[in-house]
Amino acid sequence: MDKLKLTYFDFSGGRAEPARLALHIGGIPFEDNRFAPGDFPEIRKTAPLNQVPTLHINDVQVTQSDAITRYAGKLAGLYPEDDLQALYCDEVMGALEDINTKLGATFGMTGDVLKNAREALVADALSRYLRWLQNQLEDHGGEFFADHRLTVADLKAFVILRWLGSGKLDHIPADLIETVTPKLVAFMDRIAGIPAIAHYYETHGS
Repeated sequence: MDKLKLTYFDFSGGRAEPARLALHIGGIPFEDNRFAPGDFPEIRKTAPLNQVPTLHINDVQVTQSDAITRYAGKLAGLYPEDDLQALYCDEVMGALEDINTKLGATFGMTGDVLKNAREALVADALSRYLRWLQNQLEDHGGEFFADHRLTVADLKAFVILRWLGSGKLDHIPADLIETVTPKLVAFMDRIAGIPAIAHYYETHGS
């Protein structure tokens, strides 16, 4: 079996979390290499494109979070084999990465600039993406985003939606998802209740 080492910041959430969850759910052995934010300047020196997460597969280091998540999903049996269902899975993952990117563009802003930027996201892009996600969920049966079963699209949605509703993002209302897309709240509760996921957060904290 290949030796896997997944490297990312030492906190729950973020771009490595869907892969962490997939590997955990699938019972795939891996080294969960977590580092403190203060160590990032040193870590990035050896990371492709100077960013994380990275995944070592034996002696090979790869980058790009969605690629890593798909690979972890395939190892864990959490990625569709059917081409159309894989497309649906990828579509949702891509939209979720758009949310990451749009929010990421506001980091480093302060004061009224930050407030105005995030309020604009809430009024337009975030609400639009959340409604689209809720529609996708309903169109594919109401429980999962693809393949009528748990996939890495659901794991990535769970991670990002938890972040959006955490109350930790200034000027992003903690009740945004509940207000705009209540069916996504039920989705999050359902995913959180999966025994392997509940166990993961009991072990690693939320």
